[in-house]
Amino acid sequence: MHISLQDIDQSNYEPVCELDVTEAQEDYVACNMWSLVESHYNSSHTCKAIYCDNAPVGFFMWVQESASKISIWRFMVDKNHQNKGIGRVALAQAINAIKDTANLKEIEICYNPMNPVAKDFYSSFGFEEVGMDEDGEDMLARITL
Repeated sequence: MHISLQDIDQSNYEPVCELDVTEAQEDYVACNMWSLVESHYNSSHTCKAIYCDNAPVGFFMWVQESASKISIWRFMVDKNHQNKGIGRVALAQAINAIKDTANLKEIEICYNPMNPVAKDFYSSFGFEEVGMDEDGEDMLARITL
C-alpha cells in the first residue's frame, strides 16, 4: 500500500468530489466539492488528494493564514478506506509538506470537541490543544515550530 499526496486537477477532481465520510462523521467534515470551489478563489488555499496506490481515497486543504501560520482546514479519508492507517500516513506527509514553508512558526488544526477520535489522533502528531475557537464551536490545536 503506497500512500501519497497529489495535486488535484481536471484528471482527478471528480473522483475526489465523490469521496465521502460515514454518516456519523458528516457533521465534522465539509464537502470536498465546496472546498475545491473555495480554494479556486483563494490563492492561500492548498488542496491535495490522498492517494492509496493509484486511487484517490482522501482529501486535504490547508490555508496560509499569515507568513508564520498555516491551518489545516480540511482532512478526510473516504469511508471505504478508513481504519487502514491511511490517514495517519497522509497527515504525517501533509505536516512535512507544510513544514517546508519559509518562516513557518505554527501549524493549526481545529476539530469538533465531540469527535471522540480527534484529540488523541492529533495529539499523537504533536498538536496541543489551546482552547476553543472564537465561535466556541471547535477545539483549536497547534504545533509550534
